[in-house]
Amino acid sequence: MKFNKTNTNRFPHPPYLATLFIIFSFAVYIYSCTPAPRFRNSPHTSKHAKKTPKHYKEGQILTGKASWYGSDFHGKMTANGEIYDMNKVSAAHKHLPFNTIIEVTNLKNGKEIKVRINDRGPYAKGRILDLSKGAAKKLGMMKTGVAEVRIRIIKLGNK
Repeated sequence: MKFNKTNTNRFPHPPYLATLFIIFSFAVYIYSCTPAPRFRNSPHTSKHAKKTPKHYKEGQILTGKASWYGSDFHGKMTANGEIYDMNKVSAAHKHLPFNTIIEVTNLKNGKEIKVRINDRGPYAKGRILDLSKGAAKKLGMMKTGVAEVRIRIIKLGNK
């Protein structure tokens, strides 16, 4: 359609433009209905998880550095689908199955606590466990933020 002064349509467009708009709108609608990446069927719940999961046994001891995480994640969904409450006692581990119960001991002061794995992490280099703020308080590691810990697997959770 050519534009001329007698044409009442101020913004002429090719006839196929409306069809392209409808197709594009439909594609956006369909894409928005797909599940979020963390809920797609996948053998791993985290993009950081290794391709071959580690095998753990009840009674196994692990040692390393633990840190805690709080307000940035408070009220958000954890990797297993629960809502994170920083004041409750929970933990994140890269590979242990969800709902695994572990006993964490702060090696500096001897305080210990039992926690349940409900999230994935930590992703800071050199750390083996992320604790909720509530767990960190009970272990006496709020000021330091990081503590050397011993982890004993009490009961493995669902695979």
